[in-house]
Amino acid sequence: MLDIFRGLKSLVKISHIQIDSPVFRLHYSISVMVLIAFSLIVTTRQYVGNPIDCVHTKDIPEDVLNTYCWIHSTYALKSMFLKKIGKEVPYPGVGNSEGKMEDRKVYKYYQWVCFVLFGQSILFYAPRWLWKSWEGGKIHALMMDLDIGICSEIEKKQKKKLLLDYLWDNLRFHNWWAYRYFGCELLSLINVIGQMFLMNKFFDGEFMTFGLDVIKHMEADQEDRMDPMIYIFPRMTKCTFYKYGVSGEVERHDAICILPLNVVNEKIYIFLWFWFILLTILTSLTVMYRIVIIFSPRMRVYLLRLRFRLVRRDAIEIIVRRSKMGDWFLLYMLGENIDSIIFRDVMGDLANRLNNNQHHRVPGLKGDIQDA
Repeated sequence: MLDIFRGLKSLVKISHIQIDSPVFRLHYSISVMVLIAFSLIVTTRQYVGNPIDCVHTKDIPEDVLNTYCWIHSTYALKSMFLKKIGKEVPYPGVGNSEGKMEDRKVYKYYQWVCFVLFGQSILFYAPRWLWKSWEGGKIHALMMDLDIGICSEIEKKQKKKLLLDYLWDNLRFHNWWAYRYFGCELLSLINVIGQMFLMNKFFDGEFMTFGLDVIKHMEADQEDRMDPMIYIFPRMTKCTFYKYGVSGEVERHDAICILPLNVVNEKIYIFLWFWFILLTILTSLTVMYRIVIIFSPRMRVYLLRLRFRLVRRDAIEIIVRRSKMGDWFLLYMLGENIDSIIFRDVMGDLANRLNNNQHHRVPGLKGDIQDA
């Protein structure tokens, strides 16, 4: 199993260039890696053996029965889940199914688990792919290796001047760029909520409360409640096989089938339930945080001061007052990536330019670039 995760480590490789938020990275790195790993695990026989083993008779070859029941699904009886094991039923949901078609719970998902998990991983990566296309390497281009901070003074001043000139010439033109990133974060929220409903549909309406049902079952007396993991992911089910007999009549064969794969499936989906709930909460808070940033310049000033303490307060206030939200987002991302001293100098010089443009100098602000 370690080999699977070792092969996926490139998905969680942390880039030294940050162009998004930590919560956004949880969607396209951790979630994608986990989903692909789960998809590979359920297709690897070394962990669970055969995905299905059915008790067969001499009249039906083992491989034929297993293949038939795997393709055409198996079923359990809803009325048999609360009966006593060993006395009334051999296993929850397994019993005499004669004339009880409406009582059947059909399990037809297990053939598609690996494909659905892989498809979910693609959906989780889609917002990241969109943002990388829209971002276009802007942050990396503007950094110009200023994240290191160890270079000659002449080179440093030249690069700071280039960065300052870009910020000055393109001030108030970054809103659309920032809104596209916020849209990708919103798309991530829609994706994780949509996937909860997708899995709920996949499991015939049983997934939405799956985690809560498991917690309630753990706290209650086992004889009083149905185990939700066994109800959704049974280890033993029934399968009905029809064939022609020697007289030309149709014969019915009821078989008991063991589903070892469901031992893995139940662990996978209980983890995914809690993981998706956590992602939904964190991403919802992130979206609300973005809404506050869009409508509150005061909050933008506070966040810049909180994150970049070397930058003077009056410089931050001038920049936020004279720029738009998109400029704030670009500056925040640059501050996350370049050297803190260099960022302080660039912010001070930008504030001085903005101030000089209105013929009002900020006391105490000196720009290294202009002095050079």
